[in-house]
Amino acid sequence: MGSAYYAAAASAIQPITRPLSVSRWHSASVGRQLEALPAFLPAPAVVPLGRAPVESSRELRGGLQLRLRFARFEASSESVKSLWDKTPLRNRYILAVLAGVVLASSFPKLGVAGLAWIAPALMLAASLGKPAGDRFRIGYIAGLAHYLVSLYWLLLIPYRWHGMPLGPAVGWLALSGFLALGPATWVWMASRTGTSARVNEGSVADSLGDETELEAHRSSSLRGPAAGLVPASWIGRTLWALGGAAAWVAMEMTLARILGGFPWNLLGDSQYQMTLLIQIASLTGVYGLSFLMVWFSLGLLCAGLKVLRRPATKSLWTAEILLPMLAVAMVFNFGLRHLRRAPQPARFLTVMLVQPSIPQTLIWDSDKNGERFQEVLRLCDQALTNQADLVVWPEAAIPELLRYDEKTALALSAMAQRHHVWMVVSADDFEPRPGAVKSDEGNFYNASFLIDPNGRLTERNYRKRNLVIFGEYIPWLRWLPFLKWFTPIQGGFTPGKAPGIFVLPDLEATASVLICFEDVFPQLEWGAEASNVDFLVNLTNDGWFGEGAEQWQHAASALFRAVERGLPLVRCANNGITCWIDAEGRFGQIFQDPAGSVHGRGVLTAEIPLPAAGSKPQSTFYSRHGDWFGWGCVGLTTLRLLGILGEWRARSRLRRQAELC
Repeated sequence: MGSAYYAAAASAIQPITRPLSVSRWHSASVGRQLEALPAFLPAPAVVPLGRAPVESSRELRGGLQLRLRFARFEASSESVKSLWDKTPLRNRYILAVLAGVVLASSFPKLGVAGLAWIAPALMLAASLGKPAGDRFRIGYIAGLAHYLVSLYWLLLIPYRWHGMPLGPAVGWLALSGFLALGPATWVWMASRTGTSARVNEGSVADSLGDETELEAHRSSSLRGPAAGLVPASWIGRTLWALGGAAAWVAMEMTLARILGGFPWNLLGDSQYQMTLLIQIASLTGVYGLSFLMVWFSLGLLCAGLKVLRRPATKSLWTAEILLPMLAVAMVFNFGLRHLRRAPQPARFLTVMLVQPSIPQTLIWDSDKNGERFQEVLRLCDQALTNQADLVVWPEAAIPELLRYDEKTALALSAMAQRHHVWMVVSADDFEPRPGAVKSDEGNFYNASFLIDPNGRLTERNYRKRNLVIFGEYIPWLRWLPFLKWFTPIQGGFTPGKAPGIFVLPDLEATASVLICFEDVFPQLEWGAEASNVDFLVNLTNDGWFGEGAEQWQHAASALFRAVERGLPLVRCANNGITCWIDAEGRFGQIFQDPAGSVHGRGVLTAEIPLPAAGSKPQSTFYSRHGDWFGWGCVGLTTLRLLGILGEWRARSRLRRQAELC
């Protein structure tokens, strides 16, 4: 260790024990010599010909002591660099996989929320110094790793082909591969600065002519590992980080809409337990939180590059994260003030949520339809010994067409009359096509219905608008008929067109109903009656995915709809997570069976806070203006893409001109 230390010290001291004396004409050569020197050493004196440098013996001894002080650090830095060169992490794809796994680990069930603040920086770090094509591939590998890990529960779908989960595996790979295009595009775009961070110090010395100014320029620029990745100036790096955050939001906005949309595990969703932090969603939606996290992450990346380049000047990295940290502090302050201003509930609605925990294989077995329906009736009847205002059943609890099956309708009507309760239930619906010859020619819908305390089926019903691809419909079936082999469904549903607003007149309450994964869509339209809604209701069947992480990921995303709308959310699920969430995004109650499992069979009775009768709930900025922030980020990113396209066309034109010459 000692010999390595003194060898490093000797090699560091030897080149600068004599001053350099060159003319201004040789400044470029001197710049190359400066570039070759160790990063922690101060620049040697550069003087014109004919002038001798003046350095006292005291200054020389001080310089030697300073250089010896940092020699040990240089030796350790070289060993770290050697380790990096020799380990498999030199392969950028391995680092990209690591970044994807880190991001996946920030979501439930593992749910280490802090990892989401560094994952975007790791993705870009993996693309450091690579050309455009490699950057896209690195981003794709990172995104693929993220989605393969976080969506593993797709493999738990109990559909088998000759005993093999072929269909679920194909869906898992196809969906992950498609979604990975988002991170790939983001890494390709965010790692492009538009300017080069490389500095020709010879030309700088020639223009400045002063050693002090040259050293100041070297201190303010990122060179070495950071060259070409981030801009040289602090303002440039700040704008670059903000642009990267806007591009991430644009990516999430696109994934939430393309091919029906799948806004699952948005970056901000990982912070669902940070009550103060998530209140920003009432202004910007969940996208504002995603923006903040990516901005902070890219600030950390710039700070890390700064430390690696100039470890002796530790104070320089603080400037890189100063603004993001200030923004985080402001968001926390906003959240605290928002919670303090939250209105106190004027009254409560007693809601009973039924979780039957029906296995998905039983739902697919039509021979067991009557048996499982009777089980849900008995479970509900036994629990209604206590008075409730509203009873909610989950999706897929009713096996028959409610409006067309008299036996099913009479059983539900009798229950509502017997206990004098309102009921919100879910069942399939059918509407014949105009001019249809056969009775079965028409459209099927995944729907929910409202039954009043007199047992009457009201005119209010809701037909699900966002359908699950390969779960509720098969796309391109006319051209690709073999796709039906990979899914258990035989037909398909038709999407509804209008929001579901259920009015309960005697309770002076209004609910907005969502089915299945519709509560993960921030942009879902609520219609003209949205201002009168007192609470949200979600009916879902996540029994497709066993007892994996899907149920918790679904609930974490749904929680943001409560914050965005400023309304309580009631969730009734087949096998979890049955719960209610208050208007500030806090879990009020979560159902657990006697064994402590959230996936078991039972009933949850909850008191849902409501505003005073006759008054409208306080609306949020987001509920009034929608995705204004998200669309702003899309606009900025589109302008940036157009600029990149213009640069590409200009380079192509210059290249063609050069070839002609």
